Amino acid sequence: MQRREFMTGAAALGAALVLPMPARAQDLPPGPVKIVVGFPAGGGTDVLARLLGQKLGVMWNIPVIVENRAGAAGIIAAEQVARQPNDGNTLLMAHVNSHGIAPGLQPKLTYSVDRDFTPIALVGKTPTILIGGASQSAKTLPELVALCRAQPGKIVFGSAGSGSAQHLALEIFKARANIDVLHVPYKGSAPLMNDLMGGHVQYCFEGMTTATPLLQSGKVIALAQTLQKRSKSQPDVPTVAEQGYPGFEASIWFGMVGPGKMPDAIVQRMNRDIDRVLAMPDVQEKLAQVGAEDGGGSVQRFADFMTQEQQKYAKTIKDAKIVAES
Repeated sequence: MQRREFMTGAAALGAALVLPMPARAQDLPPGPVKIVVGFPAGGGTDVLARLLGQKLGVMWNIPVIVENRAGAAGIIAAEQVARQPNDGNTLLMAHVNSHGIAPGLQPKLTYSVDRDFTPIALVGKTPTILIGGASQSAKTLPELVALCRAQPGKIVFGSAGSGSAQHLALEIFKARANIDVLHVPYKGSAPLMNDLMGGHVQYCFEGMTTATPLLQSGKVIALAQTLQKRSKSQPDVPTVAEQGYPGFEASIWFGMVGPGKMPDAIVQRMNRDIDRVLAMPDVQEKLAQVGAEDGGGSVQRFADFMTQEQQKYAKTIKDAKIVAES
């Protein structure tokens, strides 16, 4: 009798020792993880993906690699990831372009953000900055609004392209401030900045990465930034919200997503671990360098945020009659 009880107890102990390993394995993907980035290497989205990938690889004890598939403002990469198995082995560093703007701008988009992707974690937001040429007369947001109202349709605003995040920031502000301006779209930020400094364009909304060195050199001036709270990287630049437009936000944001219907255990594990990475002091320092903040939080927080962004941009695109560039 004692021998039978001993054998039963030993079997139970053995099961207890064996079972936790498969249970733990169920909340991580089976094998290497690939993070797809829809922009070239070296850009802000790529930098954040590689930063997360390095830390998560150590944390998970599995390889985490970054693959760049640039094109169509992140849409090509999003289309690729939407078709992958939902085992967590392939992820996407989603961007405001592919998961906020494109659903309302591209009528032939082959994916649905809600159906074909699983939200995992908001990684960060960066503001766009309203900048002007150093010689422009209106040097504050109230002065600029007054100027636009005095000369409707004549003040020239450039953007990095029709339907870009910078263009949408302008359209949202036009609607809130009830102003009319002349919008000139460019093929990217580089030619726009040249014409801004040359006086051919008077003002524009531009990403922090592009705008910061020009601000530091005095070649352009900053009138406002577009997060609801001042960015830690630009503490002296007032927000649009605090200058008479409460609730205004038009950020460039990044978030981790996977193919649709990923297992919840994997999603929750990834969410928790990304939160841990974002809180690391050395990661915080690197996030500050690219102006990314306000990341982290629950899966539901990110899901709700993406829904709000899609609704906001869809309305702006419809109201402003914006057509995607061919």
